[in-house]
Amino acid sequence: MRKRWIVPIAASAAGIGAAAGVGAGVAATLLLRRRVSQLAGSVVLITGGSRGLGIALAREFARQGCRLALCARDAAELNAARQDLESRGAEAFTVECDVGDRAQVERLVERVRGHYGRVDILVNNAGEIRVGPLEAMELEDFEKAMRVMFWGAVYPTLALLPHFRSRGSGRIVNITSIGGKLAVPHLLPYTCAKFAAVGFSEGLRAELKDTGVRVVTIVPGLMRTGSHLNAEFKGEHDREAAWFSLGATLPGVSMSAERAARQIVAAARRGRAEKILTAQANLLARFHGLFPGLTSELLGLMDHWLLPSGESTATRRGSETGVMRSPAMSAATVLGRRAARRFLQPQAT
Repeated sequence: MRKRWIVPIAASAAGIGAAAGVGAGVAATLLLRRRVSQLAGSVVLITGGSRGLGIALAREFARQGCRLALCARDAAELNAARQDLESRGAEAFTVECDVGDRAQVERLVERVRGHYGRVDILVNNAGEIRVGPLEAMELEDFEKAMRVMFWGAVYPTLALLPHFRSRGSGRIVNITSIGGKLAVPHLLPYTCAKFAAVGFSEGLRAELKDTGVRVVTIVPGLMRTGSHLNAEFKGEHDREAAWFSLGATLPGVSMSAERAARQIVAAARRGRAEKILTAQANLLARFHGLFPGLTSELLGLMDHWLLPSGESTATRRGSETGVMRSPAMSAATVLGRRAARRFLQPQAT
């Protein structure tokens, strides 16, 4: 008698287990669709969107069903980015704009709103980098860095903020840097601008807390975007280009731009306060928060013993330096060169 019940009971248990598995799968699918639907149809404005991390973000937002507006200073690069996105089925509107020019930014916002009717997400991504010791830097290097990476975030934000506040919704995503958490030697103008951008982003989130507008601070570490070829170097050009390019290229040290873009878009969707990209950047930020004096001492030792010196104020792009054309460096930075081609870097070879 007991045996007659074993098979039906076992079958019932298996059926319940299978149903639970199917239910879990359906729930996961519905959750994924819900997450995608939270962004689908959104209008995303990305500054510095024609290449590097900007185009990687554009592709990821497009994959989530967003409509895109991109700005950059170079019309040819913007056209290439638009063609790339349209070939992937994305809707992209491009505007030539220098984000360090307030009047140009105001015209940009007017044109994007005129085209789409609204903006839902602003990504302040525009940036550039100059590498070299303090003695090779000039006042103009600091002014230019602030113009692009601080004012270039403030102008678009303030231009769009009344629109966001009137609707009671919106996302402002500020791409800063681990260089905005601790001052890295030979990147002083860049670091100054990124520290300012972090402060602006964090303060803005606090002041907009009850408005429905969310501000997200993104803090990347090193990423493989191919931007080392367009970075500008001063001082001992070849040695500066060598250490920076290796850090921005080697696996285990740098993060792929595709992975970074996925994490940034997810953070934008959730509206989280801050996202630090790469384990190394996370560790550095936490260590510096606990031991700021020790961090400064260690960075000072790195500057004294490991980094090159040099007073040449002449500027060369990474692709123009002799070291980047050497067989050894070409082999060591092969992933970076591939990234440069994928992300439409104009100096990619």
